[in-house]
Amino acid sequence: MDMFNLQGKTALVTGGTQGLGKGMATGLAKAGADIIIAARRPKPDTVAEIEALGVKCCYISVDLSDTEHIAEFVEAVWKLAPVVDILVNCAGINIRHPSIQFPKEDWDKILRVNLDAPFLLCQAFAKPMLERKYGKIINVSSLLAFQGGLTVPAYAASKGAIAQMTKALANEWAKDGVNVNGLIPGYFETEMNTALIADQTRSRQILERIPQGRWGRTEDVEGVAVFMASRASDYMNGAMVAIDGGWLGR
Repeated sequence: MDMFNLQGKTALVTGGTQGLGKGMATGLAKAGADIIIAARRPKPDTVAEIEALGVKCCYISVDLSDTEHIAEFVEAVWKLAPVVDILVNCAGINIRHPSIQFPKEDWDKILRVNLDAPFLLCQAFAKPMLERKYGKIINVSSLLAFQGGLTVPAYAASKGAIAQMTKALANEWAKDGVNVNGLIPGYFETEMNTALIADQTRSRQILERIPQGRWGRTEDVEGVAVFMASRASDYMNGAMVAIDGGWLGR
């Protein structure tokens, strides 16, 4: 099982204070990686929980909608960890409006957080990875890379673009030892889905389509994150792995 061992590695996880980001950070920590969590608001409990797993964990505040300051954020990360072996682009936002009324300012904000920032972070952290001939990048997409959804045109566009960006980067960087792959979460019990879970009709409709018969839990992403971040995935490039309880198979 040594191929899954991440001891001595450092992982940067955006959106790592809660939800799927926290689940992925926890999984990487259990495998031995030190963790840097980047998010807009701190959650000291998350840092403490990860440190209790016997690894180092620190938090950096970042507003990924302000892409003009991405370079400053990258410098702050490198001051904490001169080498970042694993980049997990998990931070994301969603704002709902009927498409005919979708405000341009909300469209722009979603694209900045969900697409522009991940691309800029991939660029920044891939440079030293390519020089070292080693690195793991995990981009988080969505079922809406395949399905349009309702009242979420910007979110769907951004997540579809993340899937294609992941493949494009993998095509260029695979030969130099940098694996770029993507995760496609299904419906999870996270803060982003609070409104859906509260909507009894919509929640029931979603549950009825999931073959496994339940919504995802944050711990369900731990193993997939470790696989993608470890030597076990050394020959996997540009793959988009669905973890959805079978939703896409229906």
